[in-house]
Amino acid sequence: MAQKRNAEERERLVEGYQASGLTRTEYCRREGVPVTTLDYYRLRQRRKEKGRLVKVVVKAEPAESQSSFTLVLANGRRIESGWRYGGAELARLIRICEAV
Repeated sequence: MAQKRNAEERERLVEGYQASGLTRTEYCRREGVPVTTLDYYRLRQRRKEKGRLVKVVVKAEPAESQSSFTLVLANGRRIESGWRYGGAELARLIRICEAV
């Protein structure tokens, strides 16, 4: 029957493989783990890292007027405007800008 490993053990195996410089087959033979199991652990780790949240620091800056705002997109682009967007218009603007 397959051995159950906790999250720490799975992480140790993936990190050990990455640091080893060995092929997947060599590393798995040395650790006594099926290659498909290592592949599965690596896939889970990539998915976990991909969905990881990023810490954001919000700085309060004096606003020029109450109707202006600055939107900084994930790709670093900034949108500064004095126009008051409705929710649907703002969502559309963000989708357009991130698609470019």
